[in-house]
Amino acid sequence: MNRRLAGRIAAIAIPAIITNITTPLLALSDVAILGHAGSAPLLAAIAVGGTMFNMLYWLFGFLRMGSSGLTAQACGAGSSTFAVLYRSLLLGVGIGTLMVVLQRPLLSLLLMLIEADGGTSALASSYYNICVYGAPATLGMLSLTGWCVGMQNSRLPMYTSIFINVLNILLSVWMVFGLGMSIRGVAAGTLTSQWAGFILTLYLIRRKYGLRAVPVREWVSGLGHFFRVNLDIMLRTACLIGVTLWFTRTGASQGDVVLAANVLLMQFFTFFSFFIDGIAFAGEALVGHYHGARNEEMLRRCVRYLLVAGFITALVFTVLYAVGSDVAIGLLTTDGAVVDTASEYTLWVLSIPLMGFMAFTFDGVFIGLTATRAMLLSMALATAVYFAVYAATFRAMGNHGLWLAFVAYLGVRGVCLAVAFIVEPALTRRTR
Repeated sequence: MNRRLAGRIAAIAIPAIITNITTPLLALSDVAILGHAGSAPLLAAIAVGGTMFNMLYWLFGFLRMGSSGLTAQACGAGSSTFAVLYRSLLLGVGIGTLMVVLQRPLLSLLLMLIEADGGTSALASSYYNICVYGAPATLGMLSLTGWCVGMQNSRLPMYTSIFINVLNILLSVWMVFGLGMSIRGVAAGTLTSQWAGFILTLYLIRRKYGLRAVPVREWVSGLGHFFRVNLDIMLRTACLIGVTLWFTRTGASQGDVVLAANVLLMQFFTFFSFFIDGIAFAGEALVGHYHGARNEEMLRRCVRYLLVAGFITALVFTVLYAVGSDVAIGLLTTDGAVVDTASEYTLWVLSIPLMGFMAFTFDGVFIGLTATRAMLLSMALATAVYFAVYAATFRAMGNHGLWLAFVAYLGVRGVCLAVAFIVEPALTRRTR
């Protein structure tokens, strides 16, 4: 095994994993602070507010993914990467600014979709109306993070992610307990930390790489490919959101206990995704680099190493979940009914790592290749399979049918991308 290549994968994957783990702490710290300072309506409001921003920001995840692949290719080809950075940054900050301008109609739409009660809606609106001013910084950070990953520097986003979380906790605690600002204090702490992290990241990038001027011709020449890549990823994300929302909706239709059990079990999927996504990030950077350098041999060797790393990660998590899932469920909730219900579906949780690792790993590979049309088509097919399996099995199998549909969706995604990569030897040349 090529130790140098394995080391490069680890050097990108490990900081990315740390970043993935620390990122949810921004929302978790807000919940914990209000949990000690307020009542159930405040906790419900922060949950609704967090869901609103997750729905918005998730849709624009293409800013990170599109930037990383295009940057890695430019880096591998020995070209300037700053045109990619400026295009993505301008788009991210522009979309964020538009969200600020349209904050009232967006808020009304989101509250209608979530259907929270009057008291919760009022508190959530207070949180939203402050945090929305962080949208340009948050979306801009997606662009900066993608660019850094493409430059094979996942440590810089790790450092700034830790900084953002620590600053958010300190400011929110001070504003809630020191100034008595309640949910507005949490929102102000989050807003301040988002902008501080964005500015710090810009400063660190400028210090390490400089910020070079880009000729207008270079700006314009790559715009068509830039927007096609990002549109494919956005449509792919819309499919993903549809699957997730249907899973949650179907769980809710079966009652609070089943919904709570499904939400709890999904934490196992989320935790696994933090780790396997780190390997995907390495794929984005390295595959994109070798693609840009037209080094077909190293590209395919890198893909093999990534798949081995993904399989080992999946195997480790399968063993961990087989041994410790019951203990983990008991730590996550003390509700006996929820524990008993969740235990009925743990076999599906055990299948997630091995059924899902190829989907995550090949996502990174295809982002590096900027072969986003293949990603979109595989996601569309997997989504169709998800709803077909659900329709065929839910009436007879109930919640087991829902989980079967989800696991099938993961498997189809991975198999489709693997087949696309194997049967299309000219893929890496056609996507240039």
